[in-house]
Amino acid sequence: MDQFFARFATATAHATGSPITFILCVAAVLLWAISGPLFGFSETWQLVINTGTTIVTFLMVFLIQNTQNRDSAAIQAKLDEIILFSDAENDFVGIERLTDKELEELHARCEKAAERSQAMLQNTHAERKARKSRQP
Repeated sequence: MDQFFARFATATAHATGSPITFILCVAAVLLWAISGPLFGFSETWQLVINTGTTIVTFLMVFLIQNTQNRDSAAIQAKLDEIILFSDAENDFVGIERLTDKELEELHARCEKAAERSQAMLQNTHAERKARKSRQP
């Protein structure tokens, strides 16, 4: 069942995100608007578009969320694989499960490391510039 729903959600998300689907939806809304005088702009006429859009929106929220959850999990798995097989710190594997406070601490640690790297880079540039100016 999970695999069927995953395939269905992905296919639906791709189909509903296509330009042709957007054009069809615009056409449906225009057809509804044009039919207003025919139905005397009645409450039933208004209810048709309100109910239709509410139902579609309600269902699409769950399909899109499912697709985003799977995409996010796939990206995390790929990033974890890159981290594990590189010189990066393994501490970063699985950080999506940390608390907000732990993420803030990790972010602060990364900012400090970036500042140190930037300072080292600036020192290296300054040393190169000084060496070049001493050469005849």
